[in-house]
Amino acid sequence: MLTGIQLLSVMAATGKTLSELAAPVQTYPQKLVNVPVKDKNAWEQYPAITDAIKDVEDRMAGDGRVLVRPSGTESLLRVMAEAKTPELVSAYVDDIVRVVQTEMGL
Repeated sequence: MLTGIQLLSVMAATGKTLSELAAPVQTYPQKLVNVPVKDKNAWEQYPAITDAIKDVEDRMAGDGRVLVRPSGTESLLRVMAEAKTPELVSAYVDDIVRVVQTEMGL
């Protein structure tokens, strides 16, 4: 509710419609892969995984994002990325997933 009030406040202060305020937001294709792992909380201890994530982020050059996190309920590592094209997002996620499977997959 507070978010809605804040949004209305910004609209009133700027005189802009919601669509005008949202126009600069660019949406990208997204891909999420759940990777079964032995120990979901140990992934940051694997340099090959953190290096793969950094490599993808470097290739993105600020034009996309990567999120790797353990599942809250299952023995999974969730690998998600957003990139400009479906082909890029698939390549980025697949590259990270391959490393995760090699390093700590079942």
